[in-house]
Amino acid sequence: MKTLELICRQSLQVPTSTVWLLNDLSEYRGKQELFTKQAPQRLKKLREHALIESAVASNRIEGVEIDQKRVGTVIFGKKNLQDRNEQEVRGYQAALSLIHEQHNTILVSPETILKLHALTRPEIWDSGQFKKEDGEIIEKHPDGRVTVRFRPLSARETPEAMGQLCSLSARAIREKQVPPLVVWAAQNLDFLCIHPFRDGNGRVSRLLLLLSLYHLGFTAGRYISIERIIEQSKDRYYETLQDSSQGWHDGKHNLWPYVNYLLYTLKELYTEFERRVGDMAAPRGEKSEIVIDAIQRKTNPFALAEIEKVCPGVGRDWIRAILFQLKKEGKVTCSGKGKAARWKRIDE
Repeated sequence: MKTLELICRQSLQVPTSTVWLLNDLSEYRGKQELFTKQAPQRLKKLREHALIESAVASNRIEGVEIDQKRVGTVIFGKKNLQDRNEQEVRGYQAALSLIHEQHNTILVSPETILKLHALTRPEIWDSGQFKKEDGEIIEKHPDGRVTVRFRPLSARETPEAMGQLCSLSARAIREKQVPPLVVWAAQNLDFLCIHPFRDGNGRVSRLLLLLSLYHLGFTAGRYISIERIIEQSKDRYYETLQDSSQGWHDGKHNLWPYVNYLLYTLKELYTEFERRVGDMAAPRGEKSEIVIDAIQRKTNPFALAEIEKVCPGVGRDWIRAILFQLKKEGKVTCSGKGKAARWKRIDE
């Protein structure tokens, strides 16, 4: 909670690079509903695929792997599981389903965090319990050396710290001293530095990322696996986490490497979401209807780029062709050229 304490205690200067990421993400969130309305039936396949990828990738980051031939059975089947790894993958799937289906009623609280841990660590003696002993996060080097990467908060301090983490993040969101997505990333950094469980911290941290995104109105994690994107950039994940955890206990750490990493990860998620929806784009007839509807709703005058923003999955060339056809029919006019061109609808 040291990062959240900094946020609540003082007004942080947000770096320019972070502001750029936040602006991009604000634009993606604005287009989110348009994405999901274009192909609701096709998005069902994306949801199923993301559920599989998330459960498998989040566990694989922690070294928990299952036979690829049994993935479908483990995630969606009802048959008996073969080993401990399969139990943990199915447990993560159960936690994901809970968040996807009930996020509106799930608070970020110590009780929720314990429940998510219990789901992801089924039938383990300390599942759903905070750690009882102090520990260290170590790093094993290729030459055999073992070094201490970070010393988390002590077991004695953990229950109170988790309560503070939840209350401070809610306060920071409420007071709006910094953008909500910065609070989202700061909460995750503090959770990992507290390291509240003997095992399973990484998996619970990623579930909290998803739950908190839902609370902030970013719901594309239902269709694209944030866990898989983190796995693909795992080295960068650990590198920025280490950078931002140095000096954490004294509140003298630099939160921005890890915050920017998570913001960039979220941008990657939305970039892929837009591309995947585009790949499932409607047939040309439906595309034309989407573009014409956007033109009819736009305030005069408007730029081609404005229509493009509200028609995800429809190429610029296709929008341009429709505009020129409407111009030929006398339904729109155009003044200027190139990026400076402004179109005007001729309302009857």
